[in-house]
Amino acid sequence: MRAIQFDRNGPPSVLQVVQRPDPTPGPGQVRVRVAASGVNFADVMARIGVYQDAPPLPSVVGYEVSGTIDAVGDGVDEARIGEAVVAMTRFGGYADTLVLDAIQASTIPEGVDVVDAAAIPVTGLTAWMILHILGRVRAGDRVLVLGAGGGVGLMALDLIKEAGAEAWGAASPGKHAWLADRGWDALVDYRQDGWAEALAARTEGFDLVLDPVGGRSWGTSLDLLRPGGRLVAYGMSANAVGERRNLLAVIRNVLAIPWLRMMPVALINENKGVLGVNMGRLWDEGPRVRGWLDEVLARVADGRIRPDIHARVPFDQAAEAHRILQDRENRGKVLLVP
Repeated sequence: MRAIQFDRNGPPSVLQVVQRPDPTPGPGQVRVRVAASGVNFADVMARIGVYQDAPPLPSVVGYEVSGTIDAVGDGVDEARIGEAVVAMTRFGGYADTLVLDAIQASTIPEGVDVVDAAAIPVTGLTAWMILHILGRVRAGDRVLVLGAGGGVGLMALDLIKEAGAEAWGAASPGKHAWLADRGWDALVDYRQDGWAEALAARTEGFDLVLDPVGGRSWGTSLDLLRPGGRLVAYGMSANAVGERRNLLAVIRNVLAIPWLRMMPVALINENKGVLGVNMGRLWDEGPRVRGWLDEVLARVADGRIRPDIHARVPFDQAAEAHRILQDRENRGKVLLVP
């Protein structure tokens, strides 16, 4: 089997294709011949060295794959051999062959491309968790999504519209025309000075803000909430500064977090909530996560969710896949295709 590995933290060039022995499924497991692996910003942060959950070096990261089951372990129905599946995996996803627990592998619905299905698990589950499990989006809510052009942002858009809520997106101006066509009700340029103040002047506040940036941004998001509003934090992309780990930037971002405003008494007085999502910490919730993924897949199958693929990148160009994400060029998902 082939895998994409890095032996040290650093720029995208540390990503290298290596050969490893094919894995064998154990009891309750399946082996998947991978059609595509999803690339997520957590992978970029792990490569740089600023992701707390990253596996030890040498590392093969990757949280999601799609492909076909070609072998099963004891206790798994052999009828699953040949089944097209999609799954989240606890790292190791940047590989052309992967073993995982059978409960993690969801059947790809008929009509959904097996390669493009790799765009669904992490972004779809994150958006589902934010909007339906924690955020409880409802018809008439006003929702602001930072990173509106990314994989999670676009999945969130479809779920927001399905719920009958208003979808406001923050993204760089070069993406606005495309995003408007994609269905956002309003768009703002978060790189422009004073953007949050201008946005606050246009609205009575938001019921829900999705913020993957962290640091000072969480304070801005709290300011934009109206009473009863909820901030959902699901990342700290502000820590990914440059191609190598920048500890000074990490410290600055941690110090910029509005810790006092997030304390219970402050939240009580402001009638606001702060929630957090990290799908990578839900490995002990297999049946629940599988159920949520099946909900997302059903919506993909009938068109209520439309995954957007920015690029399908060959394994030997993995560095380019990471560069696209780190430079915030992507409109939707980047996939690695062995």
